[in-house]
Amino acid sequence: MIDPRRLRVLRALADHGTVTAAGQALHLTPSAVSQQLAALESEVGQDLLHRKGRRVWLTAAGELLVEHATAVIAELDRAEARLAAYAAGETGRVRVAAFASAITQVVAPAIVALRASAPGVSVVVHDAERSLPMLLDGEIDIAVTVEYWASANEDDQRIVRTPLYAEPFDAVLPPGHRLTDRAEVNLSDLAADDWVAPLPGNPCRDVLVVACEGVGFTPRITHTSDDFHAEAALVAAGGGVALIPRTALAGVEPARVRPIAVDPPTRRVFAAVRRGREDHPLILAVQSALGEAVTQSC
Repeated sequence: MIDPRRLRVLRALADHGTVTAAGQALHLTPSAVSQQLAALESEVGQDLLHRKGRRVWLTAAGELLVEHATAVIAELDRAEARLAAYAAGETGRVRVAAFASAITQVVAPAIVALRASAPGVSVVVHDAERSLPMLLDGEIDIAVTVEYWASANEDDQRIVRTPLYAEPFDAVLPPGHRLTDRAEVNLSDLAADDWVAPLPGNPCRDVLVVACEGVGFTPRITHTSDDFHAEAALVAAGGGVALIPRTALAGVEPARVRPIAVDPPTRRVFAAVRRGREDHPLILAVQSALGEAVTQSC
């Protein structure tokens, strides 16, 4: 095994030409330099130096090893720099969980921005509707999620929340629906309809159920999907009506989309981190990029 410290001595000798000058560069005595070079020759089993009196110069094997020493030393220096940056919080990996439309609208643009503003930050993304349990279990570093009735309480001391954006849900109607002639609809007007909704456990389903119950009815859910485009397709096929967040309506025929007239259901999106980590430099960098992405896209 070659001692990399001795490779530095060999590199210094190649750079400075004499044992004395190499020692001065490395803050070693000439005797210590000679001992290190002799030990290196023993490690590699070959003569690395020609010696004549006090003069020394590299053999062909020594010149070959200097080439490798240059590459090895550069890698060691790079490792030290990366470790120092990691210790200072300037580089490392941040795990983010978010629901699909937030990934599209906010997380993905934030990753692009981070490549320029904080190239040492690597973001790993997980698609998840309910990400707070993952955060509290330590599986992720940042949860981008929605406030809903079953979510962790706002005063939960384990997490710190940062609001990102809020958006209303709009009604999506099937072709020929009785309310398509209206500019906007009341949620109560849809009490008699069948509904297309997310699966149980999805926060957006909770928003739908709570909003409908707030105006006096329980939605009769006949079709389910956690994909908003699939929901819109089921509505277009006559499967019922749906409430879909506005940012998820790309590609849906505008003629079938109607705002809710009074107190539209709204999803409030926030980023959450575990308390105690909110000032970590890596997390701050990602949070800042998420905020900038919101400003640009929402």
